[in-house]
Amino acid sequence: MENRTILGLTAKVIIFGNNHIKKEVLARIDTGATNSSIDMSLTGELELGPIKRTKLVKSASGKNRRAIIAVKVKLDGKELEDDFTIAERKHMTYPVLIGQNILKKGNFLIDPNK
Repeated sequence: MENRTILGLTAKVIIFGNNHIKKEVLARIDTGATNSSIDMSLTGELELGPIKRTKLVKSASGKNRRAIIAVKVKLDGKELEDDFTIAERKHMTYPVLIGQNILKKGNFLIDPNK
């Protein structure tokens, strides 16, 4: 079997913004989420954008239309870039949710015990 990086249910991730801004945050790893998501206030703080398109997203809070932007992250030493939906995550514990799109790209395995 190929050498794959194992992540737990949370991980520190560095978000690269515009103008050489970057920030490390604790992200939730969610294998059930098709796409990754980032908090709206974090997108402003890091000057992320532009919006590429919008998408209808089904979540625990129902269906809504979300803007999509390209975000570059560093997760366990791997720099990856893919689409993230922008969501209001202030009321949630984690400002970033890492979904299947990033997990597949980085060839990660998830161990809930880690």
